[in-house]
Amino acid sequence: MAHTFLLEPGRWTMQGSWLERNGLPISVKGMTLVAWNRDNWFTMATKLIFPSNSDHSEISLQYKGRLHDGERQYTFLLQHNLLGQVEGEGWIGPDTIVQRYWVLGDRQRRSGFETLLRVNDTSYYLTSGVLVGHFLTSTMEASLERQST
Repeated sequence: MAHTFLLEPGRWTMQGSWLERNGLPISVKGMTLVAWNRDNWFTMATKLIFPSNSDHSEISLQYKGRLHDGERQYTFLLQHNLLGQVEGEGWIGPDTIVQRYWVLGDRQRRSGFETLLRVNDTSYYLTSGVLVGHFLTSTMEASLERQST
């Protein structure tokens, strides 16, 4: 299977649930834009929006990364509006894209992960989590749908 998320420019919408420790799931919606330049560098911008009756502010993420020539691995820098400066790596498997990241200079030792499972050319299923030290503090699960251009 060939991946269309991340490896091709595109616009994706997402819808799913956010869960925090000792809390009930909260609905979340969002959008991701992916762009590439000629030197194997990509940019990705994501915005997550929560219902107006929740206590959660929107989350915005700005990625810049590079796919290594001939490899299925990449590195990225991320500016996260809640976590700050983040660094990470990703692996592209036959059916999944897995990312791991860590917050730079963070006394709480926050880190996270994302797994994107390819359903078909226009759909992925995302699961993600944020950790403080060794403890999971929040997770998200969402369906991503590619928007036609």
